[in-house]
This record gives sequence, structure tokens and C-alpha cells, in this order.
Amino acid sequence: MSKLTISEAAKLKGVAVSTLRRWEAEGKLIPERTANGHRRYDLAQLLGITADSSITVGYARVSSHEQKPDLERQKQVLELFCATHGWQYQIIDDLGSGLNYSKRGLQRLIRMITDNQVERLVLTHKDRLLRFGSELIFSLCEHFGTEVVIINRTEDASFEEDLAKDVLEIITVFSARLYGSRSHKNKKIVEDLREVAEKL
Repeated sequence: MSKLTISEAAKLKGVAVSTLRRWEAEGKLIPERTANGHRRYDLAQLLGITADSSITVGYARVSSHEQKPDLERQKQVLELFCATHGWQYQIIDDLGSGLNYSKRGLQRLIRMITDNQVERLVLTHKDRLLRFGSELIFSLCEHFGTEVVIINRTEDASFEEDLAKDVLEIITVFSARLYGSRSHKNKKIVEDLREVAEKL
């Protein structure tokens, strides 16, 4: 088979379809076109294209130091998932609120995406990226040809559970700013809120 469809070519190279389109836009790969305008890739030319510096990035995040064991579990899941698919990958992890847009790992991830260094972004859950505003990052991914893979997409929480988590996170952040993250008063507020959230 010397002529491949775009999906066959992407599978052969182990990259996303969007990457082949980007390579075409950069002049690295010139596919033929059928009478109907479909791309057809020459096998020899395709094999001659070396993968660029793009890699798969797994992103893990927890909100507090108490959740560090969960952070390690997230990283293990991401590593296993990426390795199973045969992807060259690296893991970026963050410790901080889902409302904080200035986390070091998140800023690094955004720079890598906008520098066309990320082939795909892998998350265990959508809210690991940000509590609010993850759609903005997903739009960036779409613009720069980065595939987004959410491992547990089918296990989304109910609307009420999501709302309870969101309210808890917002109040936790603001009470920490008012009283200090390590203060007894702040910890008491957070504990009381968790009890209320669990009853919803």
C-alpha cells in the first residue's frame, strides 16, 4: 500500500490527524489530492518525515498538600495510559487551586502548547486542568493542533456534585485569603463546608 488516507497515515506515524495537517501547512509533507479533494499520502515520503519535538503531556493537579497521595495516583494513571498507547510523554503536575491560573505547571503547559510542542494533552478528569475556564485551554489546544484526551470522561459527576465542589473550592480559596491557609479558623470553615457538601 503506497497511498494512504489521512487517518491511515496518522495511525502509521503515531500522531494525531491535526499534526499531519500542521506538517502540510509547514511544508514538511505535501499530500496528493484525489478528484474529490481527499488527501492521499505517499508511504515513502511519509516514512521520511521525522517526528518533530511534539510530545504527549499528561497534566495532574490537586488543590492541597493533604491530597498529595491523589496527585501520585493521577500521575501513575497518566503514565500507564500514555505508555500503553506507546506515546513519548512527560508529566506536568501542579499543587494549587483549580481557580488559580498562575500555577507554575499550568503556565508551562500553556507555553508548550502555544510553541507547538504538545502533540496531545492527557487528563484523568476535565476539572484537573481548571475548575472554571478549562474550555479556554481546550480552545488553545484546538487552535494549535493539540489533541485532548480525557481518560475518565464517562465518569463525570452529577450537576449537583459539580456545583457542590465548585462552591467548596471558591469558599476555600477566599477563606484562605481572609484568614490564612494554615489558620484554625480557615480549617474549621473548610471542614464544615465539606460536611455540608457531602450531605447534598
